[in-house]
Amino acid sequence: MPSDVFATPQPTTTDSADIVIMGGGAAGISVAASLRRRRPTLSITIVEPADTHYYQPAWTLVGAGEFESADTARPMASVIPPGVTWLKAAITAFAPEQNHVSLSDGRRLGYRFLIVAPGLQLNWEAIDGLSETLGQNGVTSNYRFDLAPYTWSLVKQFRGGNALFTQPPMPIKCAGAPQKAMYLSADTWRRQGVLDKARIEFHLVAPVLFGVKDFVPALMEYVNKYGISLNFGSHLRAVDGARRVARFEIVNAEGQSTFVDKPFDILHAVPPQSAPDVVRASPLADAAGWCAVDQGTLQHPRHANVFGMGDACSAPNAKTAAAARKQAVVVAENLLATLDGRPMPLQYDGYGACPLTVEHGKIVLAEFGYGGKLLPTFPIDGTHANRIAWVLKKYILPQVYWNGMLRGREWLARPAR
Repeated sequence: MPSDVFATPQPTTTDSADIVIMGGGAAGISVAASLRRRRPTLSITIVEPADTHYYQPAWTLVGAGEFESADTARPMASVIPPGVTWLKAAITAFAPEQNHVSLSDGRRLGYRFLIVAPGLQLNWEAIDGLSETLGQNGVTSNYRFDLAPYTWSLVKQFRGGNALFTQPPMPIKCAGAPQKAMYLSADTWRRQGVLDKARIEFHLVAPVLFGVKDFVPALMEYVNKYGISLNFGSHLRAVDGARRVARFEIVNAEGQSTFVDKPFDILHAVPPQSAPDVVRASPLADAAGWCAVDQGTLQHPRHANVFGMGDACSAPNAKTAAAARKQAVVVAENLLATLDGRPMPLQYDGYGACPLTVEHGKIVLAEFGYGGKLLPTFPIDGTHANRIAWVLKKYILPQVYWNGMLRGREWLARPAR
């Protein structure tokens, strides 16, 4: 490998760092902390425009009255690892051949290594009328911090009617989240004695309920228990909030489409998702618009000093915070090995976790890797609903996140070499 690949950028840039990280979410903060613990002499800069860092996995519980929304948010400055520089800006362009990025404030930032971890872009505007009616007219989504409390308000006041839950094409952030909201809502209505007055429909584009077949039987038990109608191949295309009508495109096995209007009293909508536009239009993107990476090493296939991780990378794993927790270790060690001229020691196995909240107090704990291989962390049968996983989800994992993962403490996160 040419020695000048990692040379210090030319002084066309205003600032530079040994490592520049795009994104101050779960992936960006955790890998910065892991790198600082391993090599504190390196200069690390995180580029992130947001003022607030969110623990997004708890928004499902906020929407079910089980968690306070305020406890899912902290000031960004409070989670930046000590010794790491935070630039409150956005990356607007990449120049990997010149080892620099352009920033929204007009500057250029040089680097020896770049880690791309911006998270996903939620494309609310892709569904006609959805943005205009979110947070009113019974239309909500646990995919936004400000709307999860509205979900709970709607659920606890519900006395019967049509409740529609939607799931867009994959991949999306936490593929189980759309149905988690549905199960917890249905269980609340069961406890309130109004489930028999609810007509619950799940509209999902996918042809199956969940991508890993081992967990489907347990989920189907709850689908049947709550009387949920499954609608596969169903795309939410438009919402008329004032009339409380949702329009779906139903695509059959032959690819033929029909459009159906469904009245609703509650609509929990999940938008299509993609890598951010700046990544999709960049020289780092693959054909589908994701930051291209080797699925094992997480190194970019064309630029050896670029790594990708988190939701925006091309690795075919579930896009969850649990995946980022494992990826941070892989990227930290492989990046430092590349910097030192050593072989990369770690391979990411595609681990992801999805605690499927099927009722208040019980979870189907789905842990799996590439190809749907089951990768349980704990001696729990994740293919059946259990209470231990609920305690883990509600009480333990938030502490692991704030006090472990974001601080470079790699509890149960190190893969085999």
